[in-house]
This record gives sequence, C-alpha cells and structure tokens, in this order.
Amino acid sequence: MGARLDRLRDSGQGGGGLAPQARPLESDIKQTIYEENAMADLATVDWAAAPPQVTVPEDYNASADFIDRNLQAGRGNKVAIVDDTGSHTYADLAVRVNKAGNMLRSLGVTAGDRVLICLLDSIDFPATFFGAIKIGAVPVPVNTLLTPKDYDYMLRDSEAGVLVVSDALRPSFEPILNDQPHLKMVVVSGEGVAAHASFATLVDEASNELDAVPTEADDPGFWLYSSGSTGAPKGVVHRQSDLINTAVLYGVGVLGIREDDVVFSAAKLFFAYGLGNAMSFPLFVGATTVLMAERPTPQSVMKRLNDHQATIFYGVPTLFGAILADEGLDRSSGSERLRACVSAGEALPEDIANRWVARFGVDILDGIGSTELLHIFLSNQPGDIRYGTTGKAVPGYRLKLVDEDDNEVAAGEIGELVVSGPSSAMSYWNNPEKSSYTFTGEWTRTGDKYTTDTDGYYIYSGRSDDMLKVGGIWVSPFEVESALVAHDAVLEAAVVGETDADDLVKPKAFIVLNQGVEPTETTAAELQAFVKQRLAPYKYPRWVEFASDLPKTATGKIQRFKLRQ
Repeated sequence: MGARLDRLRDSGQGGGGLAPQARPLESDIKQTIYEENAMADLATVDWAAAPPQVTVPEDYNASADFIDRNLQAGRGNKVAIVDDTGSHTYADLAVRVNKAGNMLRSLGVTAGDRVLICLLDSIDFPATFFGAIKIGAVPVPVNTLLTPKDYDYMLRDSEAGVLVVSDALRPSFEPILNDQPHLKMVVVSGEGVAAHASFATLVDEASNELDAVPTEADDPGFWLYSSGSTGAPKGVVHRQSDLINTAVLYGVGVLGIREDDVVFSAAKLFFAYGLGNAMSFPLFVGATTVLMAERPTPQSVMKRLNDHQATIFYGVPTLFGAILADEGLDRSSGSERLRACVSAGEALPEDIANRWVARFGVDILDGIGSTELLHIFLSNQPGDIRYGTTGKAVPGYRLKLVDEDDNEVAAGEIGELVVSGPSSAMSYWNNPEKSSYTFTGEWTRTGDKYTTDTDGYYIYSGRSDDMLKVGGIWVSPFEVESALVAHDAVLEAAVVGETDADDLVKPKAFIVLNQGVEPTETTAAELQAFVKQRLAPYKYPRWVEFASDLPKTATGKIQRFKLRQ
C-alpha cells in the first residue's frame, strides 16, 4: 500500500502536497495511550499531567482498530448505534461492516478504489465507510444536500466506480447517472429501485467474515470534499491514521469522551465535524451514538436528547441560538444526563453561550476545526473556558498567526491562523496548485483570521474573504454580529461589506428577528445604536436589512458571499 501511495505522488494525482511520512507530536507530550491492537485504560490517565499522544503502528487499518478492537475488548453486546431503525450492538456493527466490505469486493472494488457515499445518518453509513476501508478501498462521503451538478462533478473527479446512496437522495443523482465515465454500479440503501442494486439484498447475501487487508498508517484512508464556497469542491485526502489522531487528541484529551457516554450530533456524518462526533470518537472508546436521518430542528434535536438521555451534544451556533429562541425548551425538554456540549462550524457568540449555560446548566466547548485538519484543533476546554474566544490549541497541535508574508504577528494583531498537527490532510486530490498553497511543510493554512489576547486565548475575527477594511482599519464581521445577537430582538445576524456613495466600504447587517418583533426603521435604528454602545463607532452597520432567514451551508455556516452578491 505504501508503494501505491508513492505511485500516487509520483503521478501528480496526490496534488504535490505533504510527503507521506509519520508526523509525531511534540516531544514534550509524553503519554502514549495507543498501542497496536490495544488501548490503555483511559480512566487512569491524568490528562493535565500528561497530555495525550497517539503512536500509530506502521501497519495499521482504521477499520480493524475502530470496529474489531471493540469485539476484542468484550463490547460485542453493548449498543454501539441507535438509528431510526432501532439499536445495533458492536457485534451487529462488526458483522455489517464485514458484509459491506464483502459486498463492495463482489462489485469489483479493489484496494485504492474510491467509493462515493451519499447516505443519510444510519448504521449503513459506518458499515459502508469502514467496510470500504477494511478492504483497502477509499470511502468518499459527500454532502446529502447538494445538486445533480455537484454530484456529477464529484463522481467524475473522484473516479468512483461504485455509488452507495440513500433511496431518498437517489433522485438528485438520476439525471447524471447515464453519462458517468467511471461509475459501474449504483447501490441503493432503503426501499431500493428496480433499476439499481439493493444495499439490503447485497449485504444479506454477503459473507460476514472479512479480514482487514494490510494497509499502512500513512496510506490514503478516506476523502472528504471541501464546501467549495470559493470554487469547485476539493477532494481532501486523509490518511488511515487521521481518525485515531483526532479521537485521541480532541475526543479523549479535550472532551473526555468515555465508554459510558451516549452522544448525539446535529452535524451529520458526512461532515468532518460529524464524522468525529458521532462515529470515530464514540467507536474509539466504546460509547453509544444516536443517529438521526432527518434535518436537525430544535424540536427534533431535543427529542433525541430526551429519548436517549444523551450525555454529550454537538451542535453549531445557529442551532444553539434557535433552541434558545424557543422559550418552552429547557433542560427538562432534553437530557437530564447532559454533561457536555460542543460547538463548531462558526465561532460561538458570547451572548448565546452565556444564555445556554443559564438555561441548561451545561458549558459549551466552543472550538474550530476544518475539513483539512479533520476535526477541532483549537478549543475552549473543561476548566478553561473563556466565552468570546475560541480558547487555546488542542494538545498535540501548534498554532500561529501570520501576515500576508507569512511572518508571525504580535499579540492583538489580526493574522491568518495556520496549524501544525498530525491529522492534517495529505493533499487536495488532483489539485497541485491549491495543495502547495494550503499545505506548506508542516503547516496548514485555515483561511481564518484571529487575534490573541494577552493571556494567549484566540479571538475569532472572520474568514479571510469576509474581513472588512473600514477607514483603513480591519473590522471583524463576527464582532459586529456578536454585538447584534446580544439584542433581545435578534435571532440571527450576518454582516458583509457594502460600498457607500463615495465607494467606501462600510458594514451592512442582515437581520433575522425573533418572533413578534416588527422589522421597522425604528427597530433598525435601535440595533445600530445598540452596536455603537458596545463597539467602536466606525464598526456599527450603516445599513440594516431584515430577512426571514439567512443562506447557510448544511453545517449551519452563514454563507456571507451570497449576501454580497
């Protein structure tokens, strides 16, 4: 497999990114909690005294680790997954992974082949994902909310020979299936369609015995496509070992996930954020994960939390805000066992965080991750929470802020965040120019602008493309938005740049009001005055436009570029 990776790089398909070499963590991190085919007793590790480190053996298959190891640990009868069809034990999951791997192999999938996965959250997702990895193939989960044009691009770009798709999502693929140069088979999960193979039938017919093929820790393990908000989506190539690195460094080292946890993630499995939240983290420690196929709403989320008495909830700022907007929802509506909440996707406004703690009695660990880094690398941490900041580096990652010439900026100055850590992607598939820019030696560019305070906490300013220069001074859209959502009338806010009559850039706010608030000129003036009281006067929005909703990605990120159009 290592030789295959070398051929990938030599052909230029790997994008000219990072070399396929192990990247150990910093030398001052002493505690190793992972050994081949075994896991230390996590309950005995003093994380404060010994930040976590993972040492992955050269011969490593992620499926054998995340799936088979749980059986070796005696968890076969423990519930691994609860989805809309019921409960599934670790033994059930292991059998389904083996059957899915054998199914793919029967369809001609071999080591290195890509398998496009467009599945709603259910046991079929981890079964297909880890089944592909177990035979040395490369699963490529994709967003379930895209258009036929997007899927056409991804099928062609990935050169996937097999597509596994939920029946409810199949109509988005039908218009483009007959003109695919690489696709050989479509497998439908759900009711199935006569024109395509049935996932359930093929899995039922497949053998439940499957040995993991020999793969190496630095072999390509899976891809995720970037959002494509600034151009065509990019195939982000991750290693076999990237899942275990994030599970140890953030899942265990920061979040403290345990075997007795029940977790629920509003972010879906096809996202890097959701993939860790609801799959790799709980499977690593033998916890239980609750999956939901439907779209997350305040009501559907609280119902899942309540029905399963979840202990960990992962959300995004807009969802936390929407739950708070419903005054009828409180801790009794959700889970009495809830002990931790996590927010990512966008920076969490301080006001939302404080109101959540006041109503639900649970802190939110606000952090930031990316598809390129796979999960959260900068975060507030238990016992070290400072709302209004994104906290400090997750142990095992190094951060710095740089200017346009890649020189580090001083504390208090805005710079682009770059990250060094063991879960950084290898490259963008078949995109050497973007790869060489984003992956520079050990550092990965994030495109996020930050400052640090005198205590070393990172304060979010915005995406590089979203930053505004007003009167020659940088203005953070997020800072203005945070001031606006602190007003009782505001549910959501987005700030972009607009030119005035003199062709000068000034902030413009798009506002979604809470129910019962009238979108009047008086309301707009009140909001402008409210911001002036909290921020420097030049930062207040010169224009206020009311909207019924704001354009967002499937992860809940506000798409400010659409508001600028």
